[in-house]
Amino acid sequence: MSEPHPDPTEIRHMAHSRSITFAALAATAIIALTGCAQSSGDAAEGSTKTTTAASAPLPAPFDGDPVSVALVRQSGAGDYFEAWGAGAKSQAAAANIDLTITDARNDNAKHASDLEQAIASEPDAIIVDHGQTDTLQPLITKAVDAGIPVVVYDLALTDATGVITTSQSDESMASGVLDQLIADVGDGAKVGYVSATGFAALDRRAVVWDSFVADHDLDVVFSTGKVSESTASDNIPLVDAALKQNPDVEAIFAPYDEITKGAVQAVIQNNLQSKVKVYGIDISNADLEVINQADSPWVATSATDPAAVGAAVVRSLALHLAGQLDQDDVQFPAIVITQDFLAENEVDNVDSLREAEPSLTLDTTVVADWLPATS
Repeated sequence: MSEPHPDPTEIRHMAHSRSITFAALAATAIIALTGCAQSSGDAAEGSTKTTTAASAPLPAPFDGDPVSVALVRQSGAGDYFEAWGAGAKSQAAAANIDLTITDARNDNAKHASDLEQAIASEPDAIIVDHGQTDTLQPLITKAVDAGIPVVVYDLALTDATGVITTSQSDESMASGVLDQLIADVGDGAKVGYVSATGFAALDRRAVVWDSFVADHDLDVVFSTGKVSESTASDNIPLVDAALKQNPDVEAIFAPYDEITKGAVQAVIQNNLQSKVKVYGIDISNADLEVINQADSPWVATSATDPAAVGAAVVRSLALHLAGQLDQDDVQFPAIVITQDFLAENEVDNVDSLREAEPSLTLDTTVVADWLPATS
């Protein structure tokens, strides 16, 4: 998922060791936090993007001076966000877009200030990546009223008039991996839920979870979880406590990869990896390392390719500016990736995952002859 952000209303081995240490997770978080800094940077490792040559000349307004676009981000922990940003920058370069990036890093006040400054700079368009509805809605309305085209990603709006909304398909992401959970443990199983409320994407996934719980008579023995600047490590003690009270749980649904990694570590700390299966959402190189560890309880995840999604958001904007986008809500489909699939196909990074699952590139989603997907 892209890391969710506050909102008041809202998918298959190279084993290195037999345990996933807390230190490894912490190191991953530190690397991700460093790599997700705002503005420019190199593409995330394992998410290198190359450009397929366009077969037609660029249309207006891309056929002259670079089109100025402000990308106003609210990213978080995990290398998902680094890959997303790399994909956006690669696609922007291919479309003659001058992309100016700010990143509020979980600071809602700064996110609002960044958007305010972007509006004042009068760019040709604005992309808003995540954020809090109450904080951003008035400013997005202000931008639209000022005649600035706006595209938002994974942000719930109370008024989307004049805005292009984009998102991962949270319903398909959750339902796909939960179908796998039911196939593995069956109806009536004892399950745990690790998530948080008040976040757009997680709230949408929670609706699917509640439906599966009811439809399959799942016995939810614990619900816990939080989102923070250190989501993975902060969820370890929460899930650890829940597991000590409910060691007979059979499966855990943790619908955001940073939360998933915390749940995985807690399962291992309690020596329950042979008994408890963990199901997550999202994928990255760090996630693949965790899933591929010997005896890892993380058996399935539901995901898009974050670099492909970042690129597709930029293409959605470009097609809109060229008058060639025939929809105002664009959703990016996900797939279920199982631990067995990764092992069978010897997948250990996102590049090799794209080779095994080419649909992840989104190269047929919001594209044109002059605007092919970067891949």
